[in-house]
Amino acid sequence: MLRLAAFAVTSALAASAAGPLPPLPLGRLLAGPDRLTIAMADTGNRRLDREYLLECDPVGGDHPWREQACAKLGKLAAEGRDPFAPVSKRQICTMKYGGPATARITGTWQGHKVDATFRRTDGCEISRWDELEPLLPSGRS
Repeated sequence: MLRLAAFAVTSALAASAAGPLPPLPLGRLLAGPDRLTIAMADTGNRRLDREYLLECDPVGGDHPWREQACAKLGKLAAEGRDPFAPVSKRQICTMKYGGPATARITGTWQGHKVDATFRRTDGCEISRWDELEPLLPSGRS
């Protein structure tokens, strides 16, 4: 019994000397693969105006540039950026009009629900769209 108590104390001291373990990203571990639906409209290219499915980890779906799109999303995740965040209402944007193209992205990314709309109605929205190429195929006519 004394040996068991000594072992428990020794183990506890060894664990505390090593320091705390980093937290596990349980949300990401328990989440399924990234799965996004991208619905494009009014791009000026009838072949792009449709709905796409994109899956990452593993890569799949019918998105025409799925490998590159997943790589882009992976890069943004590594940088800690949320590519689906809306433009801040406090952001000053140019009044440049990029056309009537729209895209809606829904699904799951990095364990979080996504429901984002993209337009090319001003300079900020154009930049936001362009930042996601090739996930969002070019909306330029």
